[in-house]
Order: sequence, then structure tokens, then C-alpha cells
Amino acid sequence: MTKERFWVVGGEYASLSFEALKDGTGQMLGPFADREAARDVWRRLSREHSARATARFSIASEQIVLPGS
Repeated sequence: MTKERFWVVGGEYASLSFEALKDGTGQMLGPFADREAARDVWRRLSREHSARATARFSIASEQIVLPGS
């Protein structure tokens, strides 16, 4: 049996190419049991950083294989 968990990851990047985060700005929040809970946090962070063109956040999912599966 598998379970899916969700994380919100991102921060402020060094440039608009979004290749490298600025030191100390990376964030990883979670895990969240469902996508909707992660989406709520993603929306809040996106609003809080909307004035910064180099800030970006995403929702990542993780598949976990539970023991005894």
C-alpha cells in the first residue's frame, strides 16, 4: 500500500532564471496529508511574496510505500 504526502517548497531565487535560491531563503513546509492543505499554504506564501518577482513556491508530492504492502 502507498500513501501520498505533500510539501510546499521554494523561496527567493538569485535571478529570474530560477536556477539557484538565495542563501537563507529556502523554505520547505510539510508534510501535508492532502493536496488541499498544501495548496492553502502555497497560496498564502505566494500572496506574501507576490511583490518579489524572483520568489517562487511549488507543491511537491511524495509517494511512501507503507510496511507490509
